[in-house]
Amino acid sequence: MTTTLCVLRATRRHSAIETRRARGPRTWRGLGLLCGVLVLAACEAAQPGASGSPAAVAPAAAVQPEESRMWMTVGARRFAITLADTEAAREFAAMLPLSIDMPDLNNNEKHAELRKPLPTNAIRPGTIRNGDLMLYGSRTLVVFYKTFESTYSYTRLGRVDDPAGLAQPLGGGSVRIEFSKN
Repeated sequence: MTTTLCVLRATRRHSAIETRRARGPRTWRGLGLLCGVLVLAACEAAQPGASGSPAAVAPAAAVQPEESRMWMTVGARRFAITLADTEAAREFAAMLPLSIDMPDLNNNEKHAELRKPLPTNAIRPGTIRNGDLMLYGSRTLVVFYKTFESTYSYTRLGRVDDPAGLAQPLGGGSVRIEFSKN
């Protein structure tokens, strides 16, 4: 009986060693395949225009077609604006050049009535961002110079490409803002 147990144990040990040996190459092949997939995914993510890639997160100022760009001038400061791809934004751009006095509201925005209504496609953005150019209702142009939460609905017209320093020329009182295509 002892001999039978020894043979049985030896057979099991041999079988376990063979199983480990057989798993070794399969495990390495599996790990190699996994690494290959990860490398390919990383290469694809690094391609320009891929979501999450540095090129896709680059500032909007990098390359914009001329028709999707406009300018906002406040005093001596000039800000580039990328227009939204909306009918309202296209109609607003068709109104340019436009020079308008914009009073302050709530210490976070400038607003003014436009001479004609624009098409609306209002959404509730939740968070209004520094640099948002929006339409409230169909005629009220709004430039936001501070970030805050809001329950109001707006139609997006565009966004200041680099809103850093926007609060300084816009904050406090009424200002004359010039919007132009160039």
